[in-house]
Amino acid sequence: MNKAYTVLIVDDDKFLLEMYRKKFEGLKITPDIATSGQETLEKLRGGQTPDVLVCDIIMPKMDGLELVETIRKENLAPNAIIVMLTNESKPETVEKAKSLGVEGYIVKATTVPSEVVEEIVRIADQHTK
Repeated sequence: MNKAYTVLIVDDDKFLLEMYRKKFEGLKITPDIATSGQETLEKLRGGQTPDVLVCDIIMPKMDGLELVETIRKENLAPNAIIVMLTNESKPETVEKAKSLGVEGYIVKATTVPSEVVEEIVRIADQHTK
């Protein structure tokens, strides 16, 4: 790991958020969490600039793809590395995410949490500008 990252994790599952928060803190990475697309947009519009944005797709009101689309449209956190972390593995969903320029796509069901965190750090190290 080249630098100390700040990570914003977006998921409507509070248990998962807390678990990932602890895992990132264990690696000396500063995590923040949001439980919805709306909360994420408020943080970003308020000036928060995470190095890495980890985003679930299946969430109420605004899904993760809509969130990423809005972030791109409004040029929020333009240097953030975006990683989708989801159980949604349909090829068309993966393609849609890639078309939005996400740097990583991790399927929760096939990855244990420690592997998820390692993969996110690997993607971040690879894409650090």
